[in-house]
Amino acid sequence: MLVASPWRSAARTDAGKVRARNEDAFLDCPQQGLWVVADGMGGHQGGDIASQLIVASLAELPVQDDFDERLKGIRQCLHWLNRRLGQELTVTAGRHDSIMGSTVVALLVDGNRAACIWAGDSRCYMWRGQRLYQLSKDHSLQQQLIDEQNMSLEDARAHPSAHALTRAVGAADVLTLDVLELEVYPGDTFLLCSDGLYQGLSSDALGNALSLTAPHVALERLFDGALRGSARDNLTAVVIRQ
Repeated sequence: MLVASPWRSAARTDAGKVRARNEDAFLDCPQQGLWVVADGMGGHQGGDIASQLIVASLAELPVQDDFDERLKGIRQCLHWLNRRLGQELTVTAGRHDSIMGSTVVALLVDGNRAACIWAGDSRCYMWRGQRLYQLSKDHSLQQQLIDEQNMSLEDARAHPSAHALTRAVGAADVLTLDVLELEVYPGDTFLLCSDGLYQGLSSDALGNALSLTAPHVALERLFDGALRGSARDNLTAVVIRQ
């Protein structure tokens, strides 16, 4: 029998104002201590299939007592999905220049331990002590230009391919995942979101929303703000609070 989770969460996705199809997907499983956002690569064949496959596969993972084993299982699942998406593309598209891929960001929590796992530019934020922390680091050309060529954020943003991904599930033969482990404290609030959401909101707007006590209220504030803007991309967010 599952024990009631000390974590509360709320999740939502929206196609936005421009895109006809929503290629985002999310997993909201507080009883399992697992939450996920996946953003199918827009403009590529099967972006929505890739994001939904990631979420469905992670949802089926067994809930083990050992945190490290669960984390290992998530990583193994994503590596398996990376290979499967490559195989699916070969069968369905028959084109070598296509990609069937998706970003992924996942949060695993058990007791006072947490881990953020990601590939791509979907993000994990944490609100703690009235401060907003971005836990994940984008796998994008924009971030690469900042890191490797010491470009300013403004110059990197101006690059015509700034939003191109440097990592994603299904984008290359070998998937490299980043993992950040941390200790959680009472009152910690986490946000998983696709780029369509955070690109339409300032850091102050994100922090103000996450400072609200109830996850569903914070989520409503985030979407109200994002949908007041251009909302050119799909929007997805999961808010998690202890």
